[in-house]
Amino acid sequence: MKKLAERLEYLLELGGVKKDILLLALSGAALIISLFDLAALPFDAAWAAVILCGIPIILEAFIGLVTKFDIKADVLVSLALIASICIGEDFAAGEVAFIMQLGALLEDLTVAKARAGIEKLVHLTPQTARVLSEGTEKVIPAQQVQVGDLLRVLPGETVPVDGVIVSGLTSVNQAVMTGESLPVDKSAGDQVSSGTVNQFGVFEMKASKVGEDSSIQRMIRLVQSADADKAEIVGLADRWATWIVAAALTAAVLTWLASGEIIRAVTVLVVFCPCALVLATPTAIMAAIGNAAKHGFLVKEGDALERLAKVSKITFDKTGTLTYGAAQVIHAVSVLPDIQGSEVYALCAAAEQFSEHPLGKAVARCYRQETGKKMLQAENFQMIPGRGVMAVVEGKEILAGNRQMMEEHKDKTSEQVFAQAKQYLDQGCTVIYVMAEQVMAGYLVLSDTVRKESPGMVEHLAKLKVQPVLLTGDNENAAGAIAGQLHIEEVHGDCLPEDKLQWIASYQKNQEGVCMIGDGINDAPALKRADVGIAMGGIGSDIAVDAADIALVDDEVRELPHLLALSKRMMTTIKCNLSFSMGLNFLAVTLAVTGILNPIIGALVHNAGSVLVIINSALLLKWKM
Repeated sequence: MKKLAERLEYLLELGGVKKDILLLALSGAALIISLFDLAALPFDAAWAAVILCGIPIILEAFIGLVTKFDIKADVLVSLALIASICIGEDFAAGEVAFIMQLGALLEDLTVAKARAGIEKLVHLTPQTARVLSEGTEKVIPAQQVQVGDLLRVLPGETVPVDGVIVSGLTSVNQAVMTGESLPVDKSAGDQVSSGTVNQFGVFEMKASKVGEDSSIQRMIRLVQSADADKAEIVGLADRWATWIVAAALTAAVLTWLASGEIIRAVTVLVVFCPCALVLATPTAIMAAIGNAAKHGFLVKEGDALERLAKVSKITFDKTGTLTYGAAQVIHAVSVLPDIQGSEVYALCAAAEQFSEHPLGKAVARCYRQETGKKMLQAENFQMIPGRGVMAVVEGKEILAGNRQMMEEHKDKTSEQVFAQAKQYLDQGCTVIYVMAEQVMAGYLVLSDTVRKESPGMVEHLAKLKVQPVLLTGDNENAAGAIAGQLHIEEVHGDCLPEDKLQWIASYQKNQEGVCMIGDGINDAPALKRADVGIAMGGIGSDIAVDAADIALVDDEVRELPHLLALSKRMMTTIKCNLSFSMGLNFLAVTLAVTGILNPIIGALVHNAGSVLVIINSALLLKWKM
């Protein structure tokens, strides 16, 4: 019997959504033909609905009972179908079967499968490594690297394992692990992680963590574990199914014994079928998903909005979420009386125009965008890894770089300039110092800038009684500066992926619903662990988008308060639908017991309730905050 049930379950799963839509269309047409007697057939056309929609329901009920002893709403529906057919009420049987399968289809369309995005994360794992042995270089599979091996990493390559640089200067993009908006300069003695990208310069490193111990593998395990911790939400009709079935059978038997009329008992079973109850939640969710789509949100998880309505904290990644995620020149400062900051800017941009360093590229890009002017001519360009650049601009030797570079060429005003620039460094900004003809001329201040819509969005969240929290891989100073601009009180900087995971877990342990909003690969575990994960769909990584329940397609975070308010409105609609459907069922059962309703009228009455539930849910499509 159990093997037969398993075989039937396999057959039912074949075909998918397209098959279900086709069967519903044919069943609906058959019911219309039966109701209005549109065709002279040797049998009632409603039998098509009974066969196409009713048999799958009966089989699923049988499978659930045999394999798991699982009593769901389809058990009661099956009893009503069989009873209706036994007394010749074919239309009532077909109508109930059609409505229930319609609800099941809406549920399937609404509740999407979780997408872990782990496959794409695995693709980020470096496949090969350059191992140095006895003066020769050999390319081997990355999983064969041993602790202590000496490796070489070329420009543009992904670091194959965790380790320590032993020689060379470079800049590494660590966004995959930390989400930092700017690459980090590295030299001998610095740690590098697998999955991060070498921007330029060749370096040699000694492997310290390989295989399953490497950073990128740890990230994969975090995403897997976070996904496993998120519980599924069971449909309300199925959750109450045992009690509904027991109540329906009891009422039907008592009605039969009291009246002696089996038709009344069958009518009780028919009107007791939880059609409106099954439709109450998925129709509201689908309408809310449609509304969210108009405001730029792609909702991938059917119950995500249900979970979002219960959120009391929203944790934000900083870079690319609250900020634009790109370095911008925010100040150009001159320390010489005879030149202006704009001239320092022009000299620095000219010197940096051939640079491969991300900061140099940012300076050149910002200069072109802000001034619209043509770059000054630069000659004898020289890149100094880990320091900066040197070039001759308008006959002057220009040095543009970090403090280490200036220390090697400092003049008598250098210490004063360093002290002056410290105020920006304390705010998490990056400073590029500019020296002309061995004289300190000034400096540029670069920073990731806040999105123009972020302040208003955070203010609206407070009105909705949802507390914003900043979780970022950037340093405490940069995090504090951004939080101060946005009036976010709770801030946690220097967060690795596991740190974000721990903070979210601690909130959940205190019974607080948590929504996580991020854009980077490093945010994927947190997006999975949170009650609701929202990824920036435009600039966000594919892995972050796949790990999230909702994607913000156009990256317009100003719409976030609307989504939160919509989720709460949706829950209100669902509660109204449920109250109405249960009240109508109670009234219909009372009328059925007294003999006022027959099976066909009973089916029409309680299915009219289903129509009203759908109409009420549809109002969410045009709802505005």
